[in-house]
Amino acid sequence: MLRTPVIAANWKMHLGPQRARTFAAELAAALPPQGNRTVLLFPSAVSLAAVGGVLYDRPDLMLGAQNIHFEDEGAYTGELSAPMAKEAGARAVLVGHSERRHVFGETDGAQAKKVAAAFRHGLKPVLCVGETIAEREAGRADDVVLRQLTTVTEGLDDAQLHELTIAYEPVWAIGTGRTATPRDASAMHAVIREAIHRRLGDAAVQVPILYGGSVKPDNAADLLRAENVDGLLVGGASLDVTNWVRIATA
Repeated sequence: MLRTPVIAANWKMHLGPQRARTFAAELAAALPPQGNRTVLLFPSAVSLAAVGGVLYDRPDLMLGAQNIHFEDEGAYTGELSAPMAKEAGARAVLVGHSERRHVFGETDGAQAKKVAAAFRHGLKPVLCVGETIAEREAGRADDVVLRQLTTVTEGLDDAQLHELTIAYEPVWAIGTGRTATPRDASAMHAVIREAIHRRLGDAAVQVPILYGGSVKPDNAADLLRAENVDGLLVGGASLDVTNWVRIATA
């Protein structure tokens, strides 16, 4: 079964409300509605409403938050809850991006709680998993990725697992200029797909698995052609409208 490609842009800590609004307007003019793929935009939290206000008539462009807290409200200064993200226009959320894990020290258990919160409030979670270069060179890449995945999925029912999107992003390829080859991506995606298959059987083919890590216009098409690669999670290259349109239509 063919899965609808998912192409996602993670703007990270770039583009405040004014610049994000301008970017969204330029993007809407340059990118026709994509009927054969899902395009996601993950602005910073302060820019969600600004982008949503420009793209309100473009339901083909799905807005998402870069992160949420797993509690709905409370004394968590500086945090964003799932209800807040949804009220600001988010329909999806990134969970477990490597920067959340390795820069901010978030645990696998925290990601499980965040995914649960996303489902509780009707947000589509995009769960990021991936290994460091030390873990890969030690032959532990599969074990690390499966641990990150299983910690989350063991708390989901089959219906929720069916609605999960997974993004494999090898930490050694994020912002480094190094990119996993299409063969590397396919191999890890196959490991992830098999783990989902053990839960869902043949329905596992419907769960999208994205690749993220130094994706650029000149390698996007090759990565998308790789077996088991259902889409892309793009960082720096998504901050340029021309580059992003090339990737989103690859």
